This record gives sequence, structure tokens and C-alpha cells, in this order.
Amino acid sequence: MVKFMNLYSLLRPLLFSLDPETAHEVTLKLLNATYSSGLSKLIYPEIDDKPVNVMGLSFKNPVGLAAGMDKNGDYINALAALGFGFIEIGTVTPRPQPGNPKPRLFRLPEHQAIINRMGFNNRGIDHLLAQVKLSSYSGILGINIGKNFDTPIENAADDYVIGLRKAYTAASYKTLNISSPNTKNLRQLQQGDEIKKLISTLKEEQLKLQQAHGKYTPLALKIAPDLTGDEIGHIAKLLLEFAIDGVIATNTTIARDLIAGHPLADEAGGLSGAPVKQKSTCVVKELAAALNGKIPIIAAGGILSGADAQEKLAAGASLVQIYSGLIYRGPQLIEDIVKNLPADKP
Repeated sequence: MVKFMNLYSLLRPLLFSLDPETAHEVTLKLLNATYSSGLSKLIYPEIDDKPVNVMGLSFKNPVGLAAGMDKNGDYINALAALGFGFIEIGTVTPRPQPGNPKPRLFRLPEHQAIINRMGFNNRGIDHLLAQVKLSSYSGILGINIGKNFDTPIENAADDYVIGLRKAYTAASYKTLNISSPNTKNLRQLQQGDEIKKLISTLKEEQLKLQQAHGKYTPLALKIAPDLTGDEIGHIAKLLLEFAIDGVIATNTTIARDLIAGHPLADEAGGLSGAPVKQKSTCVVKELAAALNGKIPIIAAGGILSGADAQEKLAAGASLVQIYSGLIYRGPQLIEDIVKNLPADKP
């Protein structure tokens, strides 16, 4: 049987001949068919266990799938079969919404990059939770929550509270996405008093839910790579003040300096893949210095090899997440990262 690393190298030109959003949907359906037919174990790389404990949770390995690949939780089992140590689904909003007009997803193969302005297109949290219930996945599952596009920014906390309440018991951990550049004014929530108000409200809600359900579900914050040093320091102080359980660094970037001159460089949206690697790693380093090991960092952004993942871990991260790297490298990337981990610790 052809191993998936070879199979993906054959499939990728075909997938890249399709428009990116169609290719995304086709890929997920192929993965689902492979899983449902029982072929997963025959054609996917076998991933060694490299256990790590983070946020009070036990991960079988430190390589996770970033949010955005499976927004609605429709493909949890199929994606887990690739060997991830954890899966993060979403971003999901309280109510279904279509997202931004198409086209809204663009490949830049010359840069191993992607631009997206999806705009939190999803079927709503009730659909996602129904899919989680149908899933047989027993590993670490993160649920990434956001606000609906038409919820005023001053009422954003209401949407996050809804997401936190509804998905509290279904998730291993919850991620607050306040850093997507594709929902108007969302990144405003990372600044000044806005972020303090949001974090304090959600931490209070988390503790209420812990009492109500007898279960503590960790809470992580996902931040942008475009923050200034002062903004990173401010966020770090708030994470410590309110004992937030983790931070994901980072989301996509709005910077275009590393793809200047590309025909798609002026497309609006968040840039991911290789061009964001250095910016994301710098944020990880700054956070690690400010947090001093008291709050774990999950690194995302520009991980396309085992060496890239090691760079994030050396910068201070405890876990890594991939998305664009999976598009360009395929499932072999997971194995490459895990095999490059030191024997004693990730």
C-alpha cells in the first residue's frame, strides 16, 4: 500500500489545480472516506507517542491541528486519524453565519503561504456540539470560539460567554479567538481596557461553570503576530493576573512585507504559512520572557518542518499547531515534527 506521504505528493498537484476553498472541501471528504473505509492505518504514517502535560491535560504528542481546518466539527475522527496529539475545531460563533463573500481563500505556493478572509463562516455552535457528540474521538479536543460578525464590539463578551457556556463540558480546553483580522474590529479586543474587561468576564464565567459542572476546562487566548512589544507585555500581565490557562501565539498576520510584489499581496485577509514564521516566533519569545513559565504557550505560524517546530519549542512553547504546513507538506509533517523531538522532552 502506498504510504500517504507519497500519495499526498501525487494528489497535491490535482488539489492545487482546484480553487483553494473547493480543494479544502474535497480534501476533508477524501480524509473522511479514508477513515470510514478503515484505510487510515494502512496509508497514514504511524506516529510515536511523545506524551506531554500542558494546562493540566495529557497530550499523546505535542503536535496539534490549528483551528480553521474543521470549523464545524464535521471531520474530527478523520483528522484525528492522521496522528495529531490534539485537535482544535472552530472558530465557531453562537449563530450560524456565511462568512465573507467568495473568493476568500488564496494560495501563494512560491511563498508556501495562504491568505484567507473567511470571516468565521460556520454552522453555529449547536451544530458543532452535535458533531462532537457523534464523534468517537477520545483525545484532547479544543473548541475555538468567536463572536458573530453583527454583534457590536461592545457586546462581544456576550457571544464569548455563550460559546463558553454551551461548549464547556464538550471541550478539553476552550480558545478565545480575538485575533482574526477578518471580522471587523475584532482585534480591538486585544487592546487596552477591552481585553481586561473580556478576560475578567470570561474567567469569572469559567469559575462559575467549574462549580456548576464539577469540571475545570482550561481557557486559552489566541493572539495576533502583529502586536507591539508593549501590547504583548500588557496581555501577558493580564494572563497572569486572571490566571488564564494558556496562550496561542499566533494567528495570521496582516503584514505583507515578505510577499511584496506578489500578484495576490494586496488581497485583504490574514497571511499564514512560511512568511509568518519569524513574526510568530518573536511573539513566542516575548511571551515566554514575560510569563516566565507560569502560563504555557501553544505556538502556531509558519511550521513547515520538524526544524520549524523545534524553533518554536526552543523559543518557549510547550505545544505546536499546524494548518498551512499541512496544506503544503501533507500528514508527513506530523511525523517529521514528532521524530525531531528530543527523546526526553518535547
